[in-house]
Amino acid sequence: MSVFPVWAEIDLGAIAHNVREIRRVTAPSAKVLAVVKANGYGHGAVEVSRAALANGTDWLGVARVSEGAALREAGITAPVLVLSYIPPEQCGEVVRYQLSQAVYTLDMATALAEAAAREGTRAKVHVKVDTGMGRIGWVAGPDVSQEILKLARIPNLEIEGIFTHFADADSVDKRYTKIQFERFLDIAEALRKGGLDIRLKHAANSSALIEMPETHLDLVRAGIIVYGLSPFNKVEQRKVKLQPAMSLKAKVAYIKKVPAGYKVSYGCTYTTRKPTVIVTLPLGYADGYSRLLSSKGEVLLHGLRAPVVGRVCMDQFMVDAGHIPGVKIGDEAVLIGRQGNEEISADEMAEKLDTINYEVVCMVSYRVPKVYIRKSGSR
Repeated sequence: MSVFPVWAEIDLGAIAHNVREIRRVTAPSAKVLAVVKANGYGHGAVEVSRAALANGTDWLGVARVSEGAALREAGITAPVLVLSYIPPEQCGEVVRYQLSQAVYTLDMATALAEAAAREGTRAKVHVKVDTGMGRIGWVAGPDVSQEILKLARIPNLEIEGIFTHFADADSVDKRYTKIQFERFLDIAEALRKGGLDIRLKHAANSSALIEMPETHLDLVRAGIIVYGLSPFNKVEQRKVKLQPAMSLKAKVAYIKKVPAGYKVSYGCTYTTRKPTVIVTLPLGYADGYSRLLSSKGEVLLHGLRAPVVGRVCMDQFMVDAGHIPGVKIGDEAVLIGRQGNEEISADEMAEKLDTINYEVVCMVSYRVPKVYIRKSGSR
């Protein structure tokens, strides 16, 4: 039992298993990049990175320079790709921390090269092309290869990779993803013919990694599946067997017997229909347990489901445990994870919140300490 009132339990054995599964289904010639942005999707970037690298990952991916710097300061020396925008003022940090940077404008590439020149080295970049996501990247078109070829003339710049991101790879209908992939291949081929044969070409995200092996190319970018969660409504377990790595738990803080007609929480939105037992748990929306779960969510107590009653507060919320005998202060409640024969998954919570499992695990806030375990074998 944890010493904390609230904690996220992270199974590094599950991370290790998932990475080995990813490696198993990835083309042998392709490298694996584990995306550990947003503090490892809420799981802890440093710890996840170490487990992933020990079990078959070659690269790490982050969204911010600060995230890459934190990995370096933790002693991680593996290649790290910053996938998103950086302001020019951070180019020096990219170079000093030996990070690779996504680039999608000549100005951005020039700023990185100038920072590298000041350090007496070269900036490593991955060219980002927009083949249909509509986010960042050189927009695919008849003249885009000529623009990208200008990068080759910038000194102190090493063009290490080129990549795109699929917008709809998690859909059953793969037609749009195939169009994006064809656009990407066309750009890469035009660059090759123009004298720029880029070593690392990558397009596959978690969904394409599982279902479209033709997209694996030189490197795949594994995101949500590293953490044992599916990018689809239901993962195809015949192809890859995933183990969720995060459980969210809390200790019972208070118990009271209440009569029928008793109002619970802010706004008096919930009234008991009969005498019952109300249990208070010591976390709330400031910890990442959404207020949208008010009178909608459930937790596990003694292996049984207990409904959330009334509004979720900033630091606490209440459940009805009148049907669960023997609940005591200090007992473990499971908000995400398994207890006995019952399980509340991130997918179930996402459905109640009308969102995706990515957001559920990323919502777990800095206030929630992480406890690392190894239920299954890992290196």
